Amino acid sequence: VQLQASGGGLVQAGGSLTLSCAASGRPNGYSMGWFRRAPGQEREFVAAISWNMVTIYYADSVKGRFTISRDKAKKTITLQMNSLKPEDTAVYYCAAQQVGSDYQSPARWGYWGQGTQVTVSS
Repeated sequence: VQLQASGGGLVQAGGSLTLSCAASGRPNGYSMGWFRRAPGQEREFVAAISWNMVTIYYADSVKGRFTISRDKAKKTITLQMNSLKPEDTAVYYCAAQQVGSDYQSPARWGYWGQGTQVTVSS
């Protein structure tokens, strides 16, 4: 499985951005998600969605502002980010895993995209 993230950019605080991640290969049965890494910080879990879209998790810091969704036919996931804050500034990575557990741990995710920069100005 290969992942290609897109949609990052520069936005003012309070604005919105939509990130997309396209999977190639056969991601059938894979959970997919988003992490982010701000300068000087560890990679941080943002959101995850299971293959059947029944299980969805968000980090507390983004609940109510971000929405993850999935289109299995197109092999894509989307992260709709609203009410963006300067502290959301980071490189955002999409990821995929077969197991479907322990979503918040980066070590559980076996496949990673290249990252896309999101910058929120104050």
